[in-house]
Order: sequence, then structure tokens, then C-alpha cells
Amino acid sequence: MGEKIAITANQPETTRHPIRGLVHREDAQIVVVDTPGLHKPRTLLGERLNEIVKDTYADVDLIGLTIPADEKIGPGDRWILENLRKVVPDTPIIGIVTKLDKASKDQVGAQLLALHELLGGESEVVPVSAQDGTQVDVLLDVIASLLPEGPKFYPDDHVTDDDTEKRISELIREAALSGLKDELPHSVAVEVDEILRDNGKLTIHAIIYLEREGQKAIIQGKDGRRFGRIIHNSRQEIIKLLGENVFLDLRLKVLKNWQSDPKLLGRLGF
Repeated sequence: MGEKIAITANQPETTRHPIRGLVHREDAQIVVVDTPGLHKPRTLLGERLNEIVKDTYADVDLIGLTIPADEKIGPGDRWILENLRKVVPDTPIIGIVTKLDKASKDQVGAQLLALHELLGGESEVVPVSAQDGTQVDVLLDVIASLLPEGPKFYPDDHVTDDDTEKRISELIREAALSGLKDELPHSVAVEVDEILRDNGKLTIHAIIYLEREGQKAIIQGKDGRRFGRIIHNSRQEIIKLLGENVFLDLRLKVLKNWQSDPKLLGRLGF
């Protein structure tokens, strides 16, 4: 895509809505959909995310199963593949071995064989590194060759169909998740309350929602330093996104047990 459209974090289950990135080529327009991961849900939010994933899978023409080159294929990967084949038994699946830059050639070779064995049949398996761009063009060629012909859905200058508020809220959530451990990352949600322009100055009012009062102290950190870093880091990313200076007014608010409350989930867009 050429620019950042999805956040990253060290915690699993970071993605909470399908993100569509657009690759424009002379011979094809590829809509790449990053979904929340299929998982065994522990909350109502998890159940709803799984339903979103299944609905999304039903609309795509090809699925890419990504496995890092430096991690062994485990029971969780097999569980995901098994459920994929239950939900969309007729949709082709390709294997993508990622993070080539973090593994030796022997590790990569072993992972390619293991993933091909897992997928079976005539499934394509492609190694790539998003970090340095290795094999990305090859992957796109393989994807384009497997997609059916169809209409062009988006203009050439679009890189995603996410709106600006959603992208801003995700950048704030990414900054908030950095360094968090245990269950707290799953308790973080972000909402952009208002975007105002006054005398050429852009102000963004946003809220970080947590589930318990005690979590505020963790987010704030000693003397409010961690919260200050969240504001600084997310503001820098928002400036890159919008291409102009912004003032970020960020607040903390508790929505008790929002992950399991149907009304609060609806309010937050789930």
C-alpha cells in the first residue's frame, strides 16, 4: 500500500475491525483485508469479532494464512485452518511465511515445507519480508493470478476505505497498547469525540476507555509520564496521517466491563 493503514502491537487480537488496504497495479486492483484473528472467545466482544471475521471471509475470493518464519506451527494455527475450512470450504487458501529477516535460511526452508504440508494439495506458499520488501512483488503476482476477474471498486488515489476518525482512533490505541501486559490491552478502546478546526488550528478530542478505575494508574504511569508518551507518540502519527499540525486533547474514562456489555459494545461500534 505504501503507507501505514493498520496498527501493530506485541499483543494478540489487536485488530478489531476488518481493514481494507488497496494495491493498485496495471493488471489488477487487489483489496487486501486484514481481519481480527479467529480465536476462542472469552468475552462478548470476542464472540462478536469472530462473527465479523466469518462474515468477512464469506466475501473474499482468496485467503492468506500467515505464519512467521521464526515461530513453529502450533495447535492454534491448526485450529484456525480447521475453522477456516468449516466457514469457507470452497475458498482457496495460500500460505505466507513472514518475517524472513528474523530467520535463517534453514528456518525459512523448514517453515515453507511445514506450511505446505499443513495446507496440502496444490496450495501456493510464498515467503516474504514486509520489513525490507523481500518477495512482496512475488506474493502480489501470486495473489493476482489466483483472483477472478471483476470490476474496479476504488479510485487509484485510495489506499484504504477506513475513514479518518477510525484511523486516528487506531493510532491512539496503538500508542496506548505499547508496553502493556496481561489482560489490560484487551480493556483499551478509543473513540474520537470531536475534530474541530478554528482559525486554521486543528484540535482532536478523543477518549481512551478502560474497564476498571485501577487501570487508569497503569495507563497514566508514574507522574503521568506514560500518558504523556501516549499523547506525544499518537500525535506524531496523526500528524503524519493528516499532513498538518494538530492539538490532541486525550482523556481517560471508565466503561465498566465494556467487553461483555451489549449496550456499551454497540456504543463503541461492535
